[in-house]
Amino acid sequence: MPVDNLSLARGWIKLGVYPMWGNEINPPFHLDAVVEHEFTDADLEAYLDEMLDPSDAAEVEQALREEETLLQRLSHINSRRDAGIHTLGEIWRRNQIGVPTAEEMGKYLQGTLGPDPSAYIEFRLKSLKCRYTIAMLRDLEQRQSHGDPAQSESRRRKYFDSSAGLLKRND
Repeated sequence: MPVDNLSLARGWIKLGVYPMWGNEINPPFHLDAVVEHEFTDADLEAYLDEMLDPSDAAEVEQALREEETLLQRLSHINSRRDAGIHTLGEIWRRNQIGVPTAEEMGKYLQGTLGPDPSAYIEFRLKSLKCRYTIAMLRDLEQRQSHGDPAQSESRRRKYFDSSAGLLKRND
């Protein structure tokens, strides 16, 4: 089977080699056509666990339809998981390790959480797009917005009354 420039370039790019074409640095075709979708095993594991945000999941699904090798990798990962061999990242995702507690998320919403934990929650929300963290945040926001004002005032009064005896008076 003859090797065309495109398949040859694909192999070189996967190896990190960017050859010159004559006196030109650029190849005689567009590199976007050469580079296949690059998904890590962690990306594929997150896809299997339905932990990717919808746009990333759609991108993986489209790539799976187009690339046989990616489908084979996904199948291998699934077989490995079925055999009971798990990666550290997979264990973290499955057990939701690192997902903030409801108490931490409540403090985050109130603005009383420290800067480092707040930055971590921001990272989980914006960079990781963690579905569990986003769902918890939305749930807490919804509870706050639909809360009964009389119930909130009653709760606030109970907190004040229970701590009133702890406050020192200046004589």
